[in-house]
Amino acid sequence: MPNSNAKFHCNHRGGQEAGRQELVSRSLQSAQHCLESQDFGTAYAHYLLVLNLAPELKTSVKETFQFSLFKWAEELDSLARIQDLFNCYEQALELYPNDEVICNSMGEHLFRMGFRDEAAGYFHKAVKLNPDFADAKENFYRVANWLVERWHFVMLNDTKRNLTYLKAIENAVRSGCKSVLDIGTGTGILSMFAKKAGASFVYACELSKTMYELARDVVAANNMEREIKLLHLKSLDIEIPKHIPERVSLVVTETVDAGLFGEGIVESLIHAWEHLLLQPKPKNQDVSTGDYGRVIPASATIFGMAVECKEIRRHHRVRTQEVAGVRLSDAVQFFSPTYASAGSEETVEPYTTEKLSRVPGGYVPLTEPCQVMTVDFNNVQELKSLAARKPWKLSLPVTEGGILDAIVVWFVLQLDDEHALSTSPSEETCWEQAVYPVQGLLDYSVKTGDTVTMEVCCQDCYLKIQKISSLTSECGMDFSDRDDTLSLGNEAELCNALAGLQTTSKQDGNGQVCVLESTEIALLNNVSYHECFKAAMGKVLLSLNPSKDLQSMDVDGHGGGMNLQESQNKSSLDVAPDPLYILDVSEGFSILPIIAGKLGLVKAYSSVEKEQHQAALNVISETNHFPKETLEFWLSHLDESVVLQRPKSDKLWSIIILDVIETSGLIQQEVMEKAAISRCLLHSGGKIFPQYVLVYGMLVESECLLLESAVQGTEPTLGFNIAPFINQFKVPVRVYLDLSTLPCLPLSKPAELLRLDLMNPLLNSSSREVKVQICKSGQVTAIPFWYHIHLDEDHSLNTSDESSHWKQAAVVLDEPIRVQVGDELVLDVQHHKSNISITVKR
Repeated sequence: MPNSNAKFHCNHRGGQEAGRQELVSRSLQSAQHCLESQDFGTAYAHYLLVLNLAPELKTSVKETFQFSLFKWAEELDSLARIQDLFNCYEQALELYPNDEVICNSMGEHLFRMGFRDEAAGYFHKAVKLNPDFADAKENFYRVANWLVERWHFVMLNDTKRNLTYLKAIENAVRSGCKSVLDIGTGTGILSMFAKKAGASFVYACELSKTMYELARDVVAANNMEREIKLLHLKSLDIEIPKHIPERVSLVVTETVDAGLFGEGIVESLIHAWEHLLLQPKPKNQDVSTGDYGRVIPASATIFGMAVECKEIRRHHRVRTQEVAGVRLSDAVQFFSPTYASAGSEETVEPYTTEKLSRVPGGYVPLTEPCQVMTVDFNNVQELKSLAARKPWKLSLPVTEGGILDAIVVWFVLQLDDEHALSTSPSEETCWEQAVYPVQGLLDYSVKTGDTVTMEVCCQDCYLKIQKISSLTSECGMDFSDRDDTLSLGNEAELCNALAGLQTTSKQDGNGQVCVLESTEIALLNNVSYHECFKAAMGKVLLSLNPSKDLQSMDVDGHGGGMNLQESQNKSSLDVAPDPLYILDVSEGFSILPIIAGKLGLVKAYSSVEKEQHQAALNVISETNHFPKETLEFWLSHLDESVVLQRPKSDKLWSIIILDVIETSGLIQQEVMEKAAISRCLLHSGGKIFPQYVLVYGMLVESECLLLESAVQGTEPTLGFNIAPFINQFKVPVRVYLDLSTLPCLPLSKPAELLRLDLMNPLLNSSSREVKVQICKSGQVTAIPFWYHIHLDEDHSLNTSDESSHWKQAAVVLDEPIRVQVGDELVLDVQHHKSNISITVKR
């Protein structure tokens, strides 16, 4: 009988196994059929069943499972079924927890949806699983710039700044402050200073998930995880006793930006004084400090001065009335976002930032530095009054004649009575300065004896400097920062004064206002860029146009031929010729389609999206007497999101203009894929602009780039072990560089590193070895690179030119390489999507 039972169970198991294998086999067949019919959701479900029934098949079906997952995820994304999408990825990661491709894809979906912290986690995991996975590395580098801003590295390498904070905190703790709250802890360095100084209780809060987790690792690595309580909270959300048991005697923070208030220090300190800090120490009373609350920094003094700076000017004011034969209409007023913020209801940062000591072309002070305001962080009433305070007027006497381009602001942060940090442009500091570009004046010139006036206020957590104007010395008018009224002797004096006052009010109330990014304004000011495109487009159109139409062309820029309307009227007497189609898909504001429209019988399409930009282009077209049908907006013609397609079902493009290089100095993502599609959309003789790009680079020694890219050991962080943790977020490529002012020592001559050919892909190579001769001894720390953009063989643009709106980039080496004159290094140059990687071989 036992033998019979054993046989029954054996047959039962055998039947189960046969049934399982049959189900697996049929499911695999069904999955394949679904893939062939592009039913990706059902295919994914079949593979899910197969892998749950037969885990041993994980390796053999991995690629087709991934393919069905990614295709199904795309469909779910397009249908906005976000929860279903993430459920699919969670199921996939349960089956393949260590699959770098699935981790990377999950991160890409999260990043597109704005979940940068979460995306970074998946990208980071993918890179750890496969350090050579190029897609994951590129994704991680891009998101790392968002999550751990580059100034963290610069500040942590600033030994003077760290030491000054440490001494101020030590003084406070020794004087009796035993409980400390660090607001916006970042890496946790100020909290560790407090603990090292002897504080009994230390709390730290950080809103960023990435920085909170980083601080947690740093504190643990320094054996302080039991002594510092980290809170993943905004300080405004901290409650007593829920998060900390009682009020603290010291708050330390460095939540300040270049404009002092931009990171919300005023709001957070008002809340701290009302809810988290002990009451402030009464003035002129000799009592124990530990019984009262205080803040580090204790106070700040803000300074400002007017400057002339060509680089700031070209990024914030359109300086020309005509670009490559196209007249810019007086009816369009171009402004950068800093000017637009003055009248905006939205909270927009009212300044940009620059490290003035490294601005290309330098700057000239037009006034002496002037104290703008002071703020006492230990006086809650003063903090509360800041936002409610009415704008006050400030006057700066002009001491040097020139062009009024900006008001530059910096501050001195008084940590306590003994220790201070200055962000002045004349100081060696990790800080940049806040820049308020001057826009909207009729005349920007000032001379010695004139006065620069402005209004100052603190609104929306920002220091705002607005209504900047110049007052000539002849009018004798005085703006006082204490009195809002004008003291003038008589009506004639008033008229003279008003005549001498240049205000920032709009010149024409009926004008079309167009707000451009500062890089778009710099591009509009880049005359050589537009002239180069005009000549190259004219060359193509001349080759494609019948000879009878050549007289209407304006290639030489002198406008000697008949205008476009006359050409079309003449042609209509005969058989109207078909226009040539030109598509500009470069990003942002571009007048290239209008320039093309002046070159003959063309139909130019612009891909600008913003209505304000389209309206401005229409006004410029009318100013240049274009028929309405000459310029059209391509995106309004598309029924789907595919930008690169035929102009009409039976037509092809003569010219397609692609954006190849980002203003940051990197290659645009998917540019080679776009070029491949574009080549299929050109008729015979048509061209892609640019036709090819050459990448140039050179070897340099630059301590500055090292300090801006990674924390250099424990010395700058005063012995605390921080570098290994924050350096996980270092990226090998630094962007937005100005080579003309980068502190560096060139060790080689420029060398051609790579060719990207958009018209002839057979000339491309994803990798190349380049031999470089050393011409100066030193340490190779970085390889800056830039581009020569060839529209054709005769017309090219250099992205490192002084007038270029592009910045440059640099690969920073992990370890410096010592070299001598005459040495030869071999550079292994790799290009993957938009990422250029360079490794050095001896």
